[in-house]
Amino acid sequence: MSIKETYPFTFVKEENNIVEFQLENGTVKAYVFILETNIVRVLFSEGNSLKLKQTWSIAPGMEDVPFEGRNRFETAGFSLPGYQIKQGEDAVYIQTEALKMDIQLNGFKVTWYTKIEDSWIQMAKDRATQAYHFEYAAGGEPAHYLQRDLEEQYFGFGEKTGAVDKHGKRYRMQTIDAMGYDAEYTDPLYKHMPFYITRNKKTGVSFGLFYDNLSSSVFEMGSELDNYHGLYRYFQAEDGDLDYYVIAGPKVQDVTETFAWMTGKTILPPKWSLGYSGSTMSYTDAPDAQNQLKQFLELCRTHDILCESFQLSSGYTSIGDKRYVFTWNDDKFPNPKELVNDYHEDGLKLCANIKPCLLKDHPLFHELAEKKMFIENRETKDTEMAQFWDETGAYLDFTNKETYSWWKSQVKEKLLDYGIDSTWNDNNEFEIWSKEAECHGFGEKISFDVIRALHPLLMMKASYEAQQEYNPELRPYLISRSGSPGMHRYVQTWTGDNRTSWKTLKFNIKMGIGMSLSGLYNFGHDVGGFSGPAPEPELFVRWIQNGIMHPRFTIHSWNDDQTVNEPWMYPEVLPAVRDLIKFRTKLAPYLYTALYEAHANYKPIIRPTFYEFEHDETTFEENDDFMLGDNLLVASVVEKGKKQRDVYLPQHHGGWYDFHDGTWFEGGETVTIPAPLHYVPLLVKGGSILPVNLADVSFADKHKDERGFLLFPEKGSSESLYRLYEDDGVTTQYKEDFAYVAVKMNTTETEIHINVEIEGKFTLPYDTAAFILPQGEKRKLIINGAEYKSGDQIDLKKEEI
Repeated sequence: MSIKETYPFTFVKEENNIVEFQLENGTVKAYVFILETNIVRVLFSEGNSLKLKQTWSIAPGMEDVPFEGRNRFETAGFSLPGYQIKQGEDAVYIQTEALKMDIQLNGFKVTWYTKIEDSWIQMAKDRATQAYHFEYAAGGEPAHYLQRDLEEQYFGFGEKTGAVDKHGKRYRMQTIDAMGYDAEYTDPLYKHMPFYITRNKKTGVSFGLFYDNLSSSVFEMGSELDNYHGLYRYFQAEDGDLDYYVIAGPKVQDVTETFAWMTGKTILPPKWSLGYSGSTMSYTDAPDAQNQLKQFLELCRTHDILCESFQLSSGYTSIGDKRYVFTWNDDKFPNPKELVNDYHEDGLKLCANIKPCLLKDHPLFHELAEKKMFIENRETKDTEMAQFWDETGAYLDFTNKETYSWWKSQVKEKLLDYGIDSTWNDNNEFEIWSKEAECHGFGEKISFDVIRALHPLLMMKASYEAQQEYNPELRPYLISRSGSPGMHRYVQTWTGDNRTSWKTLKFNIKMGIGMSLSGLYNFGHDVGGFSGPAPEPELFVRWIQNGIMHPRFTIHSWNDDQTVNEPWMYPEVLPAVRDLIKFRTKLAPYLYTALYEAHANYKPIIRPTFYEFEHDETTFEENDDFMLGDNLLVASVVEKGKKQRDVYLPQHHGGWYDFHDGTWFEGGETVTIPAPLHYVPLLVKGGSILPVNLADVSFADKHKDERGFLLFPEKGSSESLYRLYEDDGVTTQYKEDFAYVAVKMNTTETEIHINVEIEGKFTLPYDTAAFILPQGEKRKLIINGAEYKSGDQIDLKKEEI
């Protein structure tokens, strides 16, 4: 029997930018949503029913979605553009200004095109032999098969190991606690991000595919071959619906930023979240935990280590070797409020670890079980028990409003009332493996497998709302280890419990690039490695050099040999560590503006070199470099014993500067730069204007701020602009009360002209700023019409400015 006879579809109707099709010999329906000129969605259903009626991932340009989710047929937030539709004998053609679909009704196979100038270029094509599993509603697994081209590159997938280009790999999307993972090979990991970008090397065209499915799934990207089907790739989920979005580029950056917009705004946390955050499990697990934490403050002061916060590991809730969320161990912490006050007096915030599973002997276990607040077994109607931290326990059911509200109340009463500043949502992978597990489902029971990846998202949303309600004037800051698309609306994240090795340092960089390309912008890595041996001094310093160039900078550990990763762990490299942390404070204005750009304009903070320089094919070769914001190229050292670093500089008409000595290089060539232990190998794009904090800061005066702008002018005639974002750094007033310091640089062969304007009503915390040229720059410096020397302080409050 042919595919045509088995799976013929017919056009039914079009209404409100939704085109409906029906399988002739079955109950399956297909819907095409024309959402934007560059975004089209395909959804399959069994009759009029879906396995999951809501989505929590889609929030175009929004900061949040309701607790119960967003109806899958809701199109609010999308522009719903005009389009053309044409029916043929065996096909339907749908076209916007930027994207075109040829739908063969014979099996509903689609060929996708995007418009480049005046030509339609093919982006993708469903597999000719079979593109979908139409039997999934009757117990099969939803799947989507596409043709694969050897010229294609695949980027994204969120938090995944290995090279940046995933062509030829196979990955599982399943949240799991992968402590001590191999950063090159281990799969799966902590996060569920069923999104990736395809780029064709011949055409240069990129597009994104997002599968809005919360069950465990597989992405096969070229490791599998079947003689009957030719080259192919596919997505296959264990449960749920087949619901996918196609995002036309044409560039990688277009796809990433559109996907980030489509899944909601990146949260803007307080400025202090960018500072060094101390952490280790050792302190809170110690019998004298409160004294250990006070000692950390003393050592920061003694060694002049700038520290903004401390992440309180779960040992504060432990009794023996078990951990009981929302309890305080009075023996180890005789006076938690005193501890909080000690930290606050030294200008540090505290972030407390919380976990979504109650052990079976937790003081509140039976009460919550009687109230049906845990995930249950559909056959026995009993609480579903699971392995958790050397014991068994039960996971909270966040689809139950009563559970959700209870969690918020516990965050407020057991943490925020004590003065704790933020929540660290940890161990939230929800490792339940029973096929009989069932959730409350917001009043309509649903299989746990269908919404496996939703629970971490609802957990962090509940914590977010608790903090927001408790301190409505303050911006919430949260961390979460696990999550799914939309998690960036609530939390900062990190790449989980990595293992100490040079290889981890190298491949965590690539993992971070995959996260950035998938819309997760605010992240970092456990600096020094979380598990395994203590890092040797050289590795420790190299890891810090890399870590300070990420939005999240935390030294965290649970070393096998009971040592602790601390800034002062190796006296011989302590001066370098101290200076590197201070260098991060120097870059804080640049980092904070990049964080705001992520929030307001969907721009990633960490980027592969090809992100902006896609015209330079060499940037797509595997490398260990990345861009921090628009202007900085970070060349981390990831090999033992290296004292210099070879760096390929992307083709850029303005060339590149060595940040540290001002040496200028042409773009489009590989250069060798020094890579000592005391500074980060760092290049600056010609034409850049970098805001910095020039203050001589110390532990006792860590918030001192003196503004400077480092100028890196192009050699000939050019024009560039940088807009520094400023606000109070902590309150929700930033939406109305903020300012930009707009610095425009125009260069000629003999002069560098700087024009400074202040935009917005926020009162800047400084009155002057210095403008500093690279060493060896001889051109005249003219600022707002007057000539100055490099490094002169300029009064920003003058009327002409």
